[in-house]
Amino acid sequence: MTGYSDRVNHALAYAAKHHDQQVRKGTRTPYETHGANVAIILTRYGRDEDTVLAGILFEAIEDAAREHRLVEASIQRIAEKFGVEPVRIARAVAERALDDDEVELAPAERRDDVLTRLAQADERSRWLFVADKVHTAGTLLADLRRTSYPDTVWSRFAAGREGTVRWYRQCVDALARMGFDVPIVAELRAMVEELDRVAR
Repeated sequence: MTGYSDRVNHALAYAAKHHDQQVRKGTRTPYETHGANVAIILTRYGRDEDTVLAGILFEAIEDAAREHRLVEASIQRIAEKFGVEPVRIARAVAERALDDDEVELAPAERRDDVLTRLAQADERSRWLFVADKVHTAGTLLADLRRTSYPDTVWSRFAAGREGTVRWYRQCVDALARMGFDVPIVAELRAMVEELDRVAR
C-alpha cells in the first residue's frame, strides 16, 4: 500500500498548478480536490503508487487527451515528470477527442468510446476508472443531500438528471459484463442505486 512519497507530493503540486483557479461546475470547490480524493480512494483500497499517481493526474491527462493538436506533446511532458506507467494507466480510460485513427469523436460518442476501451484495459486502469466514478458519484450524492433545491445540482450536468444516472448505471453494468468484481465496484454500485432512488 502506498502512502506519502516525493512523487505523490509532486503530482499533487502539479495538479494544483494545472487546475489553478478552476472550480468544479456550480460550486466553489477547487478542481484539484478531485484528483486528491481519487488518490485517497485508491490508497484506501491498497493500490500501488503508479495507480495512485494516475488518480491524481487523471484530470490533467484527460484534459490533454481532449486537445486536438497538442495531445502527444502535453502527455509526453506529464510522462517525463512522473513516468510512463501512470500516464498509460490514466490514458487507457480517459475521455478523448480523437479515436485511434485520429477521427474526431462527437461528444455523444466519447463515453461509449471510454467503455469500449475499459473492456480492453488492464486491472490498474479499471481500478482508476471506478475510483474516479466513486468520487464523482459520491460528491453528487453528498451535494443532493445538502440541498433543498436538487434541480440546481442536477443542472451542473450536461446529461441532466436521467442521463447522468443512466451513465453511472452503464458504467456499473459494463464492469459486471467484464467480470471486474472487486470491492470498490460494490461501493460504486451502492452509490448508483442510491442515485437512482434519489433521482426519482
